[in-house]
Amino acid sequence: MELNVITNPAFETAAEVLSQIIESIIEIGITSKNVFIEKECFVKLANYLEKIVPLLKTLKTKRISNSDGLNKFIDILSREVKVARQLTEECGKRNKVYLLMNCRSISKRLEDTTSEISRALSLIPLFTLDISSGIIGEISQLSELMQTAEFKAALAEEEILEKIESGIQESNVDRSYANNLLYSIAQAVGASTEQSALKKVFEEFKSEIENAQLRKNHAEAKQMDQIIALLERADATSSPHEKELKYLTKRNSLGTQPLEPLQSFICPITGEVMVDPVEISSGHTFERSAIEQWFAAGNNLCPLTATQLDTLILRPNRTLRKSIEEWMDRNTMIRIASMKPKLLSGEEEEVLHCMGQLQDLCEQRDIHREWVTLENYIPILIGFLGDRSRDIRKHALIILCILAKDSDDAKARIARVDNAIESIVRFLGSRIAGKLAVALLLELSKSELIRDCICKVQGCILLLVTMSSSDESEVAGYARELLENLSFSNENVIQMAKANYFKHLLQHLSSGPEDVKLIMATTLAEMELTDRNKSSLLDDGVLDSLLHLVSHSDTKVKIVAVKALQNLSSLPKNGMQMIKEGVVRPLLDLLFHHTSLPTLKEEVATTIMHLAISTASQDLDETQVSLLESNEDIFRLFLLITFRGCTVQQSILRAFHAMCQSPSATTIKASLKQCSAVQQLLPLCELDDLNVRANAVKLLCCLTEDVEANILEHMGPKSIDTLLKIIRTSSDDEEIASAMGIISNLPKCPQITEWLLGAGGLPVLFSFLPVRNHNGSHQNQLIENAVGAISHFSDPTNQQSQKQAAEIGLIPVLVQLLESTTGLTRRQAALSLAQFSASSPILSRPVPKRHGLWCFSPPPETLCIVHRGICTVESSFCLVEADAVEPLVRVLGESDLEVCEAALDALLTLIEGERLQSGSKMLAEANAIPSMIKLLSAPSPVLQEKVLTSLERIFRLAEIKHTYGASSQMPLVDLTQRGNSSARSLAARILAQLDVLPDQSSYF
Repeated sequence: MELNVITNPAFETAAEVLSQIIESIIEIGITSKNVFIEKECFVKLANYLEKIVPLLKTLKTKRISNSDGLNKFIDILSREVKVARQLTEECGKRNKVYLLMNCRSISKRLEDTTSEISRALSLIPLFTLDISSGIIGEISQLSELMQTAEFKAALAEEEILEKIESGIQESNVDRSYANNLLYSIAQAVGASTEQSALKKVFEEFKSEIENAQLRKNHAEAKQMDQIIALLERADATSSPHEKELKYLTKRNSLGTQPLEPLQSFICPITGEVMVDPVEISSGHTFERSAIEQWFAAGNNLCPLTATQLDTLILRPNRTLRKSIEEWMDRNTMIRIASMKPKLLSGEEEEVLHCMGQLQDLCEQRDIHREWVTLENYIPILIGFLGDRSRDIRKHALIILCILAKDSDDAKARIARVDNAIESIVRFLGSRIAGKLAVALLLELSKSELIRDCICKVQGCILLLVTMSSSDESEVAGYARELLENLSFSNENVIQMAKANYFKHLLQHLSSGPEDVKLIMATTLAEMELTDRNKSSLLDDGVLDSLLHLVSHSDTKVKIVAVKALQNLSSLPKNGMQMIKEGVVRPLLDLLFHHTSLPTLKEEVATTIMHLAISTASQDLDETQVSLLESNEDIFRLFLLITFRGCTVQQSILRAFHAMCQSPSATTIKASLKQCSAVQQLLPLCELDDLNVRANAVKLLCCLTEDVEANILEHMGPKSIDTLLKIIRTSSDDEEIASAMGIISNLPKCPQITEWLLGAGGLPVLFSFLPVRNHNGSHQNQLIENAVGAISHFSDPTNQQSQKQAAEIGLIPVLVQLLESTTGLTRRQAALSLAQFSASSPILSRPVPKRHGLWCFSPPPETLCIVHRGICTVESSFCLVEADAVEPLVRVLGESDLEVCEAALDALLTLIEGERLQSGSKMLAEANAIPSMIKLLSAPSPVLQEKVLTSLERIFRLAEIKHTYGASSQMPLVDLTQRGNSSARSLAARILAQLDVLPDQSSYF
């Protein structure tokens, strides 16, 4: 796989080079999430590179004397990071199958890059630089780690490459081999394994190769052509119609008579046509088994010439073998076509003879089965199902079953024949043919479309239920497996319910033999049940039977029983009932005591997760149900997040996240804080396993909502770096929102702000804020938490952070967010604007005195009408200049009182101190005062007092008192009657200002 590497451009200073490298490392971290093939390797390299960033930032800030070692380090690092970035970008864009074929070279290149960077790190004269001993230690350790790091293709990918190499070497693999190979490739690249999707995977890969042929070397082009030729044998690469046309074209070109074998095809020793021809050192060719037997008998002469052989090494004669196979295929094709008239002759003996031959051919190779299908034998065979001869009917069922195996086309052709499924179902009641019929239906049921056809045949399900209880174990096994296949469709399950299948299932679960119990539990575990079916099954008493199986001595039975419970518990209503009926204790016992059974642990953990999710769906007016009743259970369950198995970790984390949304959330959170959950969750937020990490972040966000001062004991700059990395690189919106939620929940203090600034958090958080069309709860949560997180930078006690935030354009965006769809976003935006505005008075620049001749002076700068100085959004954070006043006034009219209060706080910053007159005038012009007066009637004493305090000051201005005094009288009088003592006093004082009450009123 060739990539053009761009050489390093010349930079004016080392600092510029280092800045460019840091930017590239950040970009690698972001683009690596778009990589699918060898993702773990790319993440591994990105993690190594991110650990170098602190050193690069330190070097940027220092005056570094010229050093060969340091210069070589920067040169190598710049080159290798650029290579890594280009490789990451290309592997995120190119065809996944093509990348899969090159996975070994990709992992090798990543390993080489890591090794080179490690070498570069060793060249730095660390101890001569003025940097901390901590960084020196970390870099030395990192260099050693990177030097020994191994990057290998995943095991599944290696297996695929080995199958491809084997298939190419064999050159004539079966269709099923190509089918399985293409299926494995689709799974490896994350594509659907449906036929249409498999065809798309192949076509896109083929198109990629064809488009890239000109720039590829000859060896790779040849290899890719061989891979395409191998995969073209798979069913999905061409439609059944295309295959039929190709087959008929070839068959029609062959004539009607078989050809005799060429003399070169016949082994001189056996006199038979060779299957595996090999050449010996004399140049003559023999059947491998025959010549090996010749040599084993002590002969070292050529069987034909009797000459002494130099060596006994055998060399495969692939050219001859291919010619023999083509000759055999030609004759077989003619033979298959020639049998059709004999089958239609009507003579029983002739028909049976031909069917025997046809069966033999079908059993030999899957290509023969394909040719029989394409010769359109299926309608003839279906017709034979109604023949008077029992032997003919039996042969027809056998051949149909062979044809249907592993062939979607054959299955579809069978289903298309009129009354075919009905004809097969009729045999289910037969003592002899019933076994063949149920085996054929079982094969057909592997097609999703045919399952419905089977269930629609009247009486079919009832017959299968009866057969599943048969004394003949093989027949019963086929019937149970067929019923299990049919149960994957909701419609079919409804039909099964009508046939009393559930009752039958429950009877066998409670009283059947152990092997039958296992099958029935497996059926229940795998069924695609409707909510109605899940509910009715639980009502039918299945829970007791499954709990009995959970205590079984056989681990397989335990696992299947738990999977069945898991299936039923996915319905919240069932989950609640299962908790009430005591299913939690047995599950917890299994989870706590079977530490050596990871599969069982995974199934139990998933079931507990379902039960936990059900507790979060409770209505507030119903009796509350808790999953965990004791602190001991909470502690022990939470400790399992350290279990090395991502499925268990993920399920436990999701379970606790759900419980933190349930009515018992307060108890759960308190217990988790007692067991230092925050401290244990932080390391999980650094994991490479994205699912575990995401769920850890979401749970941590819940636990930081009721933030405590001591949370800073567990969090530091490293935690901030980790959260920002997640925000920057994750593709999971909910995880990003939760990471920002954690930052938003942290105390608003200078230390947190400095950590965020030092980690480059401001631009990262700001990137989520520009107003655009967001949809969905997670998108709303993203904006809400981003506004809350970025409010760390609006603290008026830290004007430096305010300045940086204003310079990147935060204030206009906050103004836009006042129109957001969620109240929390509007509230957070208003609070941040209030904090910015609190700094405006001291940042508003005084008007410079004008000297000299005014006529030659530049025109005076426009004064801010509130601050009476020169204001800009970036320099003084002025709400007036930001056009924020009118949007804030509109927010005052909302029904959400917390949002109103935040907007009021922002507006009141305009009338503080000596700005009373100019600010009040501004509020009056913006029509804010009528909205403030309306808030006097709001059911919030705090809000009422804020409005009263501000009106008492505003009404000192005669003009405003004259305009708005009358409209405020009735709300003020009402407050003197109904308000708290503080509100009554303030209201009375304002009424005195308005000459409604005397100065000596008893209300004061």
